[in-house]
Amino acid sequence: MSEYSSRGAVGAVEFVFTTGKLALQADGAVIAKVGDTEVLATAVANRKIREGVDFFPLTVDVEERMYAVGKIPGSFFRREGRPTERAILSARLVDRPLRPSFRDGYRCETHVVATVISADEIQPYDVIALNAASAALMVSPIPFEGPIAGVRLGYSNGEWIPMPSYEQLAESVFELVVAGRRNDQGTVDIVMVEAGATENGLRLIAGGQAPTNEAAVARGLEESKAYLAALIDAQLALRQQLEIPAIEWPLVEDYSAELYAKVEAAAKSKVAAVVKIAGKQERNTAEEEALAATLAALAITPDHADLTAATRAFRSVMKKAMRERVVKEGIRLDGRGVRDVRPISIEVGLVPRAHGSGLFQRGETQVLNVTTIGMLRMEQMLDTIGVEESKRYMHHYNFPPFSTGEVGFMRGPKRREIGHGALAEKALLPVIPTADEFPYAFRLVSEVLASNGSSSMASVCGSSLSLMDCGVPIMAPVAGVAMGLVAHDGGFVTLTDILGAEDALGDMDFKVAGTADVITALQLDTKIEGLPAEVLAAALDQAREARLFILGKMADVIAAPRADLNPIAPRIEAVVVPKDKLGEIIGPKGKVIREIEEKTGATLEIEDDGTVRIGAADGDALRKAKDWVLSIAFPPEAEVGKEYEGEVVNITKFGAFVNILPGRDGLLHISKMGGGKRIENVEDVFNLGDKIQVVVREIDDRGKVSLDLAGAEPSPEGESGEEPRPP
Repeated sequence: MSEYSSRGAVGAVEFVFTTGKLALQADGAVIAKVGDTEVLATAVANRKIREGVDFFPLTVDVEERMYAVGKIPGSFFRREGRPTERAILSARLVDRPLRPSFRDGYRCETHVVATVISADEIQPYDVIALNAASAALMVSPIPFEGPIAGVRLGYSNGEWIPMPSYEQLAESVFELVVAGRRNDQGTVDIVMVEAGATENGLRLIAGGQAPTNEAAVARGLEESKAYLAALIDAQLALRQQLEIPAIEWPLVEDYSAELYAKVEAAAKSKVAAVVKIAGKQERNTAEEEALAATLAALAITPDHADLTAATRAFRSVMKKAMRERVVKEGIRLDGRGVRDVRPISIEVGLVPRAHGSGLFQRGETQVLNVTTIGMLRMEQMLDTIGVEESKRYMHHYNFPPFSTGEVGFMRGPKRREIGHGALAEKALLPVIPTADEFPYAFRLVSEVLASNGSSSMASVCGSSLSLMDCGVPIMAPVAGVAMGLVAHDGGFVTLTDILGAEDALGDMDFKVAGTADVITALQLDTKIEGLPAEVLAAALDQAREARLFILGKMADVIAAPRADLNPIAPRIEAVVVPKDKLGEIIGPKGKVIREIEEKTGATLEIEDDGTVRIGAADGDALRKAKDWVLSIAFPPEAEVGKEYEGEVVNITKFGAFVNILPGRDGLLHISKMGGGKRIENVEDVFNLGDKIQVVVREIDDRGKVSLDLAGAEPSPEGESGEEPRPP
């Protein structure tokens, strides 16, 4: 058993790729190591194409193992179950740059698995998994036209840091994950971008750090190329050490050139009319009618051998017609110019019992976003191998089949929905107030009610609207737009606010979200081999123009968060008390805290650092509970001669202890109870829980309070007849 390895440096961080030791039954297996983080990636492909498959069946899985960080899973069965959200997002990050990098016509079922077997929790493992997966494909006989390399950069103090640690990311305003491949000219083209402002990014910018504008991001994309080249070379060096068997893989030809020519001749005039129809449903109907007419003209019946190939050729004719119209005339499927945004309509406050709601419609895409806020105990706990243990801001994205006029199954969120929800979450997280500023947990839900492109960016806009409608003091509104691209004869035409068909027929889906001044999230997927960084930089500038336009439309409806929280939203306030008072607030076996919650209707959360969070359905309940907590933590001083209504809380043989203030009891001696008459037993006069009016007669040097009954004649000095008070 021979072991082979190669190395590549990204700044001060070294990647080590090793093969030949583990998972030897897989077509390709590589361990990528950075520090003490190790990811084992495997690639396996079937040798035959499954019957009826007319697409590339690639599956990418990322497996988190809790032993990687020395933990036992927290589930009931104490073993890993369904993939965590982080694992799903990492799998998407790996999948997206790999998918367009296989040989044309390759449709054998292929499975790539990246298993995190060790994690030092110094750096995120996702980029390491991406490089490991590409390397595993490179050392296999699978027809993969890589390598694909990935790198993360953090933007801090105006500089891009390669492969930043978690600590460095915490001090960065922006993180950028870039994947790329080497083109025929020997330079690196970018195939994927996943980026966003960090949680504290806007606060760091407010504190003086350089902002991440379009120019800064473009510079980061350009700087990433040298790091990507180093990792590409390392993967190639590993492959060159091996003798990889040559396999004749079955490749599928969608259609012959001869058939395409026949279909194009029969369909050209029909397709020219279809691409001028603006409405999605109308265009889809016309497209199916044009397809049927084309097949009929060619005498291709439903049982004809060329039916599938002719249908694919027709779709290619459609794609060509759409692209030529954009390139030559600057006119798109719905009649817009290349820089035009679809008509926008906005409403807020639609859902009566929601804490906040916003309806954002752009063209035929419609998203309803609803905000719900609650106490921090409602934050999501994460059982994962990352450093993050919980999150208080959650965004869930729902994409039901009716949103595209289709019939389908609704069985929980799919990977796409999880990914789109995470993108919208990333876009808004930098503007969310901190827990100290606004001690709430957030759950935002985006309901995609109709979709014709860019529903994830509509979710970003809807999130801003519903948060402001709720009264959440976000730092700034955020809007998003999806950009497209048509490559033609070596040139590129960038499209603003793409339709679903433009996404399907174009070459790029580039989502950009941000405030008026700062980019907060980016996501790029391409269908061509690579894009020059300068093309992406130009797309960023064009996206900013659209983003400012959309923010202006949003400001026409609601420009800033409402001054007050929605009346039906819970009121939550945090107070800080001395740590030694927490026991008194909780009480023996929780007696006091239960009493506060029962009598006020509020809910209390207590932290070890002395923070007490009080939540209630209305302001009155919050105020009562807060006053109660503060009176225990900072009890007011009793005043000699002042009358109080107190409650009998303890009875002894020599008197009754009366609570006159929170945390402050006084002794009413038995000799003061009879109005001059001798009382044998306190219970003959008072019982526990009795409410009585008392006057503070004396407070001694030790702070102990002596009481008289209100209205009783005070005893002459030295004639009280009291027995000495017990110490």
